[in-house]
Amino acid sequence: MVKNANGERRDKANLPQKICAACRRPFVWRKKWARDWENVRFCSDRCRSAGG
Repeated sequence: MVKNANGERRDKANLPQKICAACRRPFVWRKKWARDWENVRFCSDRCRSAGG
């Protein structure tokens, strides 16, 4: 289990997902994105530099 930004525990199998704005593939929440998850649009630096 991991804790989200609100300190709630989550099962790794039930992490939130988004669709990448560049490659249109699903990607899963990462701890480094916890404070800014609402603004994350891309799955990787490569997709971010390609735009979307």
